[in-house]
Amino acid sequence: MFMINHTEISWQYWLVTAILLTAGIFGYPVGFELAIGLSLFQLVHFAIREGGVTAFPVQVRFFYLLLLIILFPEPMRILYWVPLLGTWAQVIFGYCLMARTVSLLPWNRREPYSLDSVMKTFLSRPVRGNILQGQPPLR
Repeated sequence: MFMINHTEISWQYWLVTAILLTAGIFGYPVGFELAIGLSLFQLVHFAIREGGVTAFPVQVRFFYLLLLIILFPEPMRILYWVPLLGTWAQVIFGYCLMARTVSLLPWNRREPYSLDSVMKTFLSRPVRGNILQGQPPLR
């Protein structure tokens, strides 16, 4: 049930990001700025580590960073609750809504779209590694 892996750098990044977003939501807006900065740093780190920007973990971090930037203007900040809850779900349970959403992008698909495949994507239990592992090979 819990997927706390404090020895992995990715888990540590997500934990600090969740803490920063929590600070932002509870009245310290610099938390949002620091979360964006850390997400940018994490994106660069993983692009180097994965050997390119098209690697799935890099895509997830790119779209996460994009979401944080889109929500940064004052009228949008109330919506930071969405990545806040999602990031805590990632940290505690290993469930990453962003990764599941990114896995549905056309260049990441390994099977045709269907209601069943979309439901499986969002409702399957979290796994170690990433959501793309264990899917059928590309045809």
